[in-house]
Amino acid sequence: MQELRTILPEGIKEETEQFSPGIWDNIEEIRIRVERPVEIIIRGRPHFLRYRATVEDGVQLLNKISHYSIYTLEEELKRGYITVNGGHRVGLAGKVITEQGNVKAIRYITSFNIRVARQKIGISEQWIPYLYKKRWLNTLFYGPPQTGKTTMLRDIARLISTGQSNIPPLKVGIVDERSEIAGCVKGVPQHQFGVRIDVLDACPKAEGMMMLIRSMSPDVLIADEIGRKEDTEALFEAINSGVSVFVTAHGESMEDLMKRPSIYTLVKANVFDRYVQLSRKNDRPGCVEKIFDTNGKEILLTERVTTS
Repeated sequence: MQELRTILPEGIKEETEQFSPGIWDNIEEIRIRVERPVEIIIRGRPHFLRYRATVEDGVQLLNKISHYSIYTLEEELKRGYITVNGGHRVGLAGKVITEQGNVKAIRYITSFNIRVARQKIGISEQWIPYLYKKRWLNTLFYGPPQTGKTTMLRDIARLISTGQSNIPPLKVGIVDERSEIAGCVKGVPQHQFGVRIDVLDACPKAEGMMMLIRSMSPDVLIADEIGRKEDTEALFEAINSGVSVFVTAHGESMEDLMKRPSIYTLVKANVFDRYVQLSRKNDRPGCVEKIFDTNGKEILLTERVTTS
């Protein structure tokens, strides 16, 4: 969290310095809105500081995260977020400038959402018997927002690239369209992975999967939040190339997933060997509710909760 404390504007930093280590350990988001009280999300619940953010706070925050050279972040501003040291992501909102229907820039930024990135080492280890059968099984993690899907993917990538006692380390290709899985800063992952990881940062998923297959010969591909028709086509190409895939999608249930045409196509084609339903219990993400096989049969009969 030290990386975040250094970029906070002075007025906000002064009030948050009173937080105990226990509070800092459970902060998920820091939302700074000009002329409004600063909002802190702690274990899924909103808390508001007495301090009201000013225009100067916004300028100060932008200067810090851009190292006083905002023009170097032109591409990141188009996407609406900036990844900072530690893999934390700062979302932005304000006046959007468009050109021929495309976002050119964001000006007069008045809202900042600092999303705290935490790597939960080992969160996926107890599920290896469900996800590995002489090979890594093609797996789709699904659940509502903030249920730990990306956190689970991150740890799976680490496990696969480092290997386990009876599982050899494999080459892992990560297509990190939102710079969230690896949290790259200038192309360098900010999270802990094994040595056999290759990352395409800020690259559209479909194009990125094809690029990695052609250029990096991965054994396993990892991508977050599939859903477009192009994603479906790329996944078919990966499977047919002999590459295993681990991906995520938003959805409350299997029935919910089947309502999405692109995912319905993948399910009907038996692309995935495993479907893992995640939830958030006791305000902690990363809880495995159910695991289904490729035919939709539930194979996890007793609920277990991953360690956090």
